[in-house]
Amino acid sequence: MTPSHEASQTGRADFDFIIGRWNIHHRRLRESLKGSTTWEEFEGTAVDHKIAGGWGSISEVNMYRASGTVEAFSTRLFDPESGEWSIHYIGGTAQGTVGSYVLPMIGGFDQGRGAFYAHDTFDGKHILCRWLWSHITATSCHWEQAFSVDGGNTWETNWVMDLDRQKE
Repeated sequence: MTPSHEASQTGRADFDFIIGRWNIHHRRLRESLKGSTTWEEFEGTAVDHKIAGGWGSISEVNMYRASGTVEAFSTRLFDPESGEWSIHYIGGTAQGTVGSYVLPMIGGFDQGRGAFYAHDTFDGKHILCRWLWSHITATSCHWEQAFSVDGGNTWETNWVMDLDRQKE
């Protein structure tokens, strides 16, 4: 393997752990960036598979909230030049509206922990959004989302997912 080919492969398999079918326990803060400590808890499922010859993956998620079932979809694409992943998310609501990150979450994995960031707006405020993947095993993993209004000095975690692989 040539050095340039080896460099282009580094990180390409980082999301291989997520390929498959999952049961998900969600905890979502009822009100973000308002000092709330009240969480909504609900279940969900996901199916993840590789695309583009392994250079990316797709996640199809169903969330079973009290307000109704919500479908979400994300694509993860690996850039061999930068060695980073970009994640695009589109999520519906039970009321039929669609939310998405216009800019992708960008980042990668280091020592088994994935960190991804994007600039966004929330309730008219410019924020930094962070997604973390951790506690990754063959049968489970943990994901969380946090917002920062001060450029990343402090973070409010507002959504947590614990995923367990479905039995085949």
